[in-house]
Amino acid sequence: MKPTAILAGITIGMGLTTPVPAQTGVFNPELFTLDNGLRVAVVTNRLSPVVTHMIWYGVGATDEPPGLSGLAHVLEHMMFKGTIDNPDLDFGTEVSRLGGNDNAQTHWDYTVYFQSIAVDRLPEVMAMEAERMTDLQLDEAEFLTERDVVVEERRQRIDNDPSARLTELMTTALYMNHPYGTPIIGWEHEIGALEPADLEAFYETWYAPNNAVVVISGDIDAAAARPLVEAAYGDIPSEPLPERVVLQEPDIAGHFRVSVSDPGVHQVQWRRWYMAPSYVTDPAAIAPALDVAVQAFGGDSSSRMYRDLVVDRQLATSAGAYYSSDGRDGGNVILYATPRPDVDPQDLEQAIEDLVAATLETGLGEDDVARAREQLILAATYARDSVYYPARVVGSTLITGGTVEQLEAWPERIAAVDAEAASAALRDILSADRSVTGTLLPEAADDNAS
Repeated sequence: MKPTAILAGITIGMGLTTPVPAQTGVFNPELFTLDNGLRVAVVTNRLSPVVTHMIWYGVGATDEPPGLSGLAHVLEHMMFKGTIDNPDLDFGTEVSRLGGNDNAQTHWDYTVYFQSIAVDRLPEVMAMEAERMTDLQLDEAEFLTERDVVVEERRQRIDNDPSARLTELMTTALYMNHPYGTPIIGWEHEIGALEPADLEAFYETWYAPNNAVVVISGDIDAAAARPLVEAAYGDIPSEPLPERVVLQEPDIAGHFRVSVSDPGVHQVQWRRWYMAPSYVTDPAAIAPALDVAVQAFGGDSSSRMYRDLVVDRQLATSAGAYYSSDGRDGGNVILYATPRPDVDPQDLEQAIEDLVAATLETGLGEDDVARAREQLILAATYARDSVYYPARVVGSTLITGGTVEQLEAWPERIAAVDAEAASAALRDILSADRSVTGTLLPEAADDNAS
């Protein structure tokens, strides 16, 4: 599992003038597991007397029963609404009172809750998290309110945002069978039909210590953290977890096209998505090479895409590529570009296709690959100074099926990628016979997909 799925951008745009050696390890977390199955990772950073505390549940939008999309996200909202023993508890307000801040996120593969807090307040935060793991108050009136809040959130974030609508349509076109094709926030008609019983069953099924990972990063080590974790979480019983059914994508070839046109669009956007393995679904072990290849091809302003389309030919105002590699059931590679106002989007698309074809034919140059390796390794190096990012990366690695050993070996695996391996990985993905192309247009017209 790679750290830069979360850390991308730390070094983007930095000029690297000297080689960056691969370091030994990345975050060097200390691990232990409680008797109830709760896994714990501690990353020590003594720069300031604060910690980030995260609890990752191995359940997300992919685990929702058919017809109940949005369930995981609505439950995330309800987790802030008090417990049976403390029905008036407002979790966020209480964390603020303790001098910290908190938030949460629902993903296809997990749901994570996190707080940044002074280290001496950590026991209080963990006690609240432990209470809402088992004792959540599922008040019907609160549920109906939050269900409406999520519907409105969807309208604002998706329905009223043409770019987000394009992303949603492209995702549903790329994933024909897998739940990755269903939006995390859910479909509006299914969100509105959710019932309290649906929420209660989902919560009781998945929210258990043996389906969770706690990560603590900051001014603490495992020796000090373990008694605090045991005091907060140790008495919570484990629960039987259902066996997951992983739906496979059909072997269907096709290059699909989606467009969204909206009078509110002021800048054309172009995107193309390809399926790819993630670090935990990578039988051919190409993920490190693909990481380097995508960084070299489109990772930043020094990449081949940017130099060719933005600097040299001046067809685009931005252009690049991204490798999403941290999915439990797979990943994808994304190409994107924004044409200049006087450039026809079809001409830009043709230029991108020509550039891809030329790159796949001749391969990536060793200089570009060396620079990409340095950028990726440097990103992991800089991330060590953070309190938040180590918790983020270690947690996402463990909850999606990766191991600390894979994470700590990541810099060495990146450093071993040469131009031949990077070029082969790029060919493997970008020459695939299945992709989705999306365009965002300003003209008033009906959305369409084909």
